[in-house]
Amino acid sequence: MSYRQPAAAGASGNHATSGLHLRRLGIDTYQEPVAYMRSDCDICRSEGFEAHSRIELWCGERHIVATLNVVHFPMIALHEVGLSEAAWRTLGGNDGDLVRVLHPAPVQSFSSVRAKIYGHPFTSEGVAAIVCDIVAGHYSNIEMAALITACSGSHLDITETIGLTDAMVKVGQRLQWQADMVVDKHCVGGLPGNRTTLLIVPIVAACGLIIPKTSSRAITSPAGTADTMETLAPVALDIDAMRRVVEREGGCIAWGGAVSLSPADDLLIRVEHPLDLDSDGLLVASVLSKKIAAGSTHVVIDLPVGATAKVRSPQAAMALAGRLIAVGEALGITVKPVLTDGTQPVGCGIGPALEAHDVLAVLQNIAGAPQDLRERALLLAANVLELGGKAQVGQGMALAASVLDSGAAWRKFQAICEAQGGMRVPPKAGFTHPVLSQHRGQVVAIDNRRLASIAKLAGAPKAPAAGIVFHAPLGSRMEIGQPYLTIHAASPGELAYARAYAEAQENLISLQEV
Repeated sequence: MSYRQPAAAGASGNHATSGLHLRRLGIDTYQEPVAYMRSDCDICRSEGFEAHSRIELWCGERHIVATLNVVHFPMIALHEVGLSEAAWRTLGGNDGDLVRVLHPAPVQSFSSVRAKIYGHPFTSEGVAAIVCDIVAGHYSNIEMAALITACSGSHLDITETIGLTDAMVKVGQRLQWQADMVVDKHCVGGLPGNRTTLLIVPIVAACGLIIPKTSSRAITSPAGTADTMETLAPVALDIDAMRRVVEREGGCIAWGGAVSLSPADDLLIRVEHPLDLDSDGLLVASVLSKKIAAGSTHVVIDLPVGATAKVRSPQAAMALAGRLIAVGEALGITVKPVLTDGTQPVGCGIGPALEAHDVLAVLQNIAGAPQDLRERALLLAANVLELGGKAQVGQGMALAASVLDSGAAWRKFQAICEAQGGMRVPPKAGFTHPVLSQHRGQVVAIDNRRLASIAKLAGAPKAPAAGIVFHAPLGSRMEIGQPYLTIHAASPGELAYARAYAEAQENLISLQEV
């Protein structure tokens, strides 16, 4: 939709054309642009702006729409408008620049959201307008929360999901590769330690397939794939750098946020996760929009199934798999979902550097490397190799294992790291503490979500070395006083905080007498 340009300064009787001076406040509001004005500021009073009003700021030809916070003490001057870091990055400019402040025009596309709330399906035009307005910054968090709520559960049908996915692809950049076959792998998440990507990419690239992998950072988890990879090599590659790495080595493991392949998805995820609402339609649009934008033609999707994973039952997994396949077919991409075990963490480490140490152990074929991580990565790599035509059906596992066992995958991983800017040594935490079992028995159930919470309380992912090492996989026999996890933290305070939470959890692991 179009927004009006501010009138020239000094227009008689038009308070909206009065100017304020920019001030960078250094406040982190994540990706939400926020502005700050004094309650006794003439513009704030004259225009009737209140806390959480949406305001439009113009600095020359650039403009943003921001959420207003009203300040009741002299943190800023009467003639200033303060900006959060997100607003500052989006608007640009310098401290002291004069800006115009206006009421934004109504967001017309929100009428489609209201219609959806009252039971009317999205049209392709309506959902396209919504996505364009979200990326342009016209939707507030409250409006995006309403959209997400309207789409939750089973409220998006296949046609709507196709339209949403297509719209999300079209508002971002889209990569093109000089290859007919471009493969990828994605996991829907919800399983701590599941860092198979760092094994699959070098295995597949070593076999000659193109695999330009973009991954996310953690939002509510102790580590995202990009966080773990960043302890080993740079991941903030722009499109040109990403293209150079892929052309040189056949694959990369880059942070998707640096290339803006599906910017609407990043904005929706920011609001979606705190709501803790599930929607197959939104999940499918999120996953496939990024894969299509990355130029992938064939994608394997890991669907971990477990009581404390994101996908709770085989029935839910099959429904999600069917939707992924159908939307992929409609938009010209081949999708192969693979249902995997989501009942317990993968590997030993939970947290960026701890997960990286597990990956290195598997790549280097070190004795004692986590076998569950190795086997899971080989299973998924086998599916990618078969889907990509490098192995016959049923032969992919043998090919993947030979590449890993021979050291070819480790050599390829090192080459990818060097191409991305140089390989690093993952850091180690300065403070550790074991958490001891209070009971005797065999481990029969594990709460993945509570384990992830302990790792986050220890400081992960912001402190890359923080997290936990888990010692009690399913089937383990525990004795009283035996450690079932070890907390790793960057500070004594975080260690104590994570320890207190861990020791208060009665059902973190469930034991059965034997």
